[in-house]
Amino acid sequence: MAPWKSDECKPAVSAEYIALSGGTEDGEDESREINIPAVQHKPRIQRRTWHTCVLGLAMVAVTFLVVTISETVAHRCPGWRKGNGDPFGNWGKPGTGTEELAWYPTDFLRDVVPIPCHSHNDYWRKIPLFNALYAGCTGVEADVWLRNGDLLVGHDKPSLQPNRTFQSLYINPLVEILNHQNPTTQFFHGKNNGVFDTDPKQPLVLLIDIKTAGPETWPWVVKQLAPLRERGWLSYYENDQFHQRPITVVGTGNAPFDQILGNSSYRDTFFDAPLDKLEGSEYNSTNSYYASVDFWRAIGPVWWTSGPGQRQLEKIRAHLREAKSRGLISRYWGLPPWPIHIRNKIWEVLVEEEIGMLNVDDLDAASKHDWTKPEMLENGEMGPANNSSGKEGH
Repeated sequence: MAPWKSDECKPAVSAEYIALSGGTEDGEDESREINIPAVQHKPRIQRRTWHTCVLGLAMVAVTFLVVTISETVAHRCPGWRKGNGDPFGNWGKPGTGTEELAWYPTDFLRDVVPIPCHSHNDYWRKIPLFNALYAGCTGVEADVWLRNGDLLVGHDKPSLQPNRTFQSLYINPLVEILNHQNPTTQFFHGKNNGVFDTDPKQPLVLLIDIKTAGPETWPWVVKQLAPLRERGWLSYYENDQFHQRPITVVGTGNAPFDQILGNSSYRDTFFDAPLDKLEGSEYNSTNSYYASVDFWRAIGPVWWTSGPGQRQLEKIRAHLREAKSRGLISRYWGLPPWPIHIRNKIWEVLVEEEIGMLNVDDLDAASKHDWTKPEMLENGEMGPANNSSGKEGH
């Protein structure tokens, strides 16, 4: 047996030399042994150490990836906030009263506190509109396309379906919700309660992103808003004054500013002004409500956990200051959704800088955010107080 394979303990001095040939543990034919210092075997030990380092780094990378994915999945898991399972688990099933999205689930919305978050691409959610309300979002969004005399809702052409219409996903449910919130009884005869039980005065912003030609599409939007208009539930501008109601309609994307501005004495739809082009413009609270821009295009990428750099922060402050001076609610869309820690840092910075409305995709994570800072409570929401461009992915 070769000496380096022996099971016997070797004296400390014998470890300095290794017999390469001819020798045995019994010492026979010792003259044929060639003793070479064991130090020549260090390269082999170094190679093993290098492989170990690579393996260790790989394990660290895999662990980081698993933790990151787990964090993302956990934030998106239904029922995370309430801890009582998915409240939409039986939604739409026969006998539940939700077959046509007509049932307003006040049993689990009574404790929902509205937060200044805009549900970006709301129509992507399992239950459009209701998922956003359950999270407490005070803004929802519908991308609309004019097709065959109707307004279909979808992010792109392949997603369009005849039964996914602006009326079925938004207008009809909102009418049903507000009917429940404004019953005519011997105890109540009002009509201006909003969708949230905990704050009936809180309006809901309905952002309509026009995907087809604005001049042809917008008249259809105005027409289909009639059920809300007839019941007095649309915020409007009249006689140089803004009157807040349960629903505030804002047009973006290809929405035609000239048509929204058409009636100088009365309007119940408003424009989404370009947040980065407000200075010297005609946009103000008489014709607009939001002021929005793509974060990546206007501010640039954020790569570090420290958040936006100083020059980026100065741009953000200038944008928000200009919007506030005009009575408009500032909003950035196109915020990075991942990595989550960078997204959260940007949220934190925007909240600290008093953004008017935080644009979110992850509703559950937004509902856990701390909205209790003094600057957000001053007017019941972030940013400016309310008065009594084809863009992709708004």
